[in-house]
Amino acid sequence: MDSGTVVARRVTEFDAAGFPATKAWAAAQAISFDWDWRGENADAQRSTEVRVMWAEMLYLRFVQRYRTITVYADARQDGWRDELWDRDVAEAFLQPDASDPRKYLEFEVAPNGQWIDLLISHGTKAELGSKLKRRVVLDEAKKTWVAELAIPMQSLTKTFSASDVWRANFFRVEGEKEPRFYSAWQPTKTEVPQFHVPEAFGRLIFK
Repeated sequence: MDSGTVVARRVTEFDAAGFPATKAWAAAQAISFDWDWRGENADAQRSTEVRVMWAEMLYLRFVQRYRTITVYADARQDGWRDELWDRDVAEAFLQPDASDPRKYLEFEVAPNGQWIDLLISHGTKAELGSKLKRRVVLDEAKKTWVAELAIPMQSLTKTFSASDVWRANFFRVEGEKEPRFYSAWQPTKTEVPQFHVPEAFGRLIFK
């Protein structure tokens, strides 16, 4: 396991689509995990790497190796899909303000570009309306899929400061039916797969 801290790097170089340039991503810290939600049963063929950058937006980049791909065929016109977690996804749970540990934000993206953004509050969920941008590249030959999210900072927190310390965790789900592969950067260690465990979140700092 790692230190439980991920560093978001300030980005100033962007590509034509408005995402961080390739060389900018290369300079960002990478965290990686391939174990399940308990921190056990590592599977290198289902590894996940995450990098985080920031400017006027928070940028997330997931690089996943996969064994199989399972996605929904249908979604809203803008690609938003409720219950996306019932198919293959990469997930980020972000908590800019930890004063209420049961309130945080959930973002998911699928190998076909479908996505969801949610405000989680004391067990309830509501669409966040973050207006995020995303792009996904699936490479069947290499059995990888790469997803990038660009989330407006103002949709995450009203008063952002680079001196703030956020709580965060990153997850992965793969598989058509149970037992599916549930993976967590910071293991939740629950008896059954469960990602909604804020006390297990790691730290996200900005530099």
